[in-house]
Amino acid sequence: MRETTAAHGDGDTGTLDEALERLHATGPEFEGWLSNHAPMAVEALVRHGQGARVNRWLDDYGDRLEELPGTYGRITAENWRDALGDARHLADWPVFFAERVGERPWRNVLAEWWPRLLPGITASATHPVIRVGHAVRALREGGETAPRLAELAHALGYWAARHQVLPRDVAPLPAPSDAGAALRAVPRVADPSGGVNHRLGQITALPAWPGGLTGGPEAAEGHLRALVRDAVGHYAAHAHGNPVMLVHAATAPNAVLRVLPDLPVELWPVSVAAAWTASAGVVAAYRPDAPRPEPAEGARTGADELFDRAAAHGDEHAIKLVDTALDVAAYAPETAARAYGAGLRAVELIAPLD
Repeated sequence: MRETTAAHGDGDTGTLDEALERLHATGPEFEGWLSNHAPMAVEALVRHGQGARVNRWLDDYGDRLEELPGTYGRITAENWRDALGDARHLADWPVFFAERVGERPWRNVLAEWWPRLLPGITASATHPVIRVGHAVRALREGGETAPRLAELAHALGYWAARHQVLPRDVAPLPAPSDAGAALRAVPRVADPSGGVNHRLGQITALPAWPGGLTGGPEAAEGHLRALVRDAVGHYAAHAHGNPVMLVHAATAPNAVLRVLPDLPVELWPVSVAAAWTASAGVVAAYRPDAPRPEPAEGARTGADELFDRAAAHGDEHAIKLVDTALDVAAYAPETAARAYGAGLRAVELIAPLD
């Protein structure tokens, strides 16, 4: 299977590892519920050749972060089910996973826990699965260093602590012709107010995946690539609905795509189904009344220039959306102009890092 990412690769292991060590003294959330995006953003910055910005970026972003919360109780192989989805264990779950990856190869731990955590893919607005995607990419491309293994433990632990399954079955609506049409057919929630959980809780039906989730492993990879490609394009025309939250309609399925090569192939179809639910759920929660014209400037922008603009802008969501757009441009170069336009739209509409 071909890599789903491109660009520079991780040529600055020391910078990323030092940043992760610094961040592992901070909690996964701040101000009560906001997700700590720093591990994800610094991984993207380093991977795209922007390691020189990392320390300054962390100084600016880190002012908002909080220390790790206190422990609540030790999690074991016997009691983990009772602790799943219990945010009082935000500090305990990373310890549990650190013990697991200290005992076994990290891919084995991932394969065991992925199907347990996947039903809660929308937990914390999909941030935990996105963090796992960045952690896996760093391990695969940069080596199994102690800080990167610890980051996987933190990411899986965050997902386990915030694990939440949507409360009702979602009925399938007729399947459109392709992923882009499916995203456009997602119905908006009746009450688009309040937080993400309030919005997601209203979803009762979503379009079925075009053509069904059939075929072998290569088909699963193709399904995910199509979803990420079209979710990035969808962002270019619909980001004004909520330029921050709609980022996750693309970055969440892209996180699954990044993890896919390190999962047993029998987990690929269910992973695609969960990625579609997550992406469509975010679109349903935040879609605007009507699309807007997509930026024409994308056709005149190069990959390095685009990521440099995102890094200078500094907002973590803009960085991650551009990171995903560059993935799309690598495996679907015929859509690069549209993907770059989506990245420019994020830089335009999202407030820069203070």
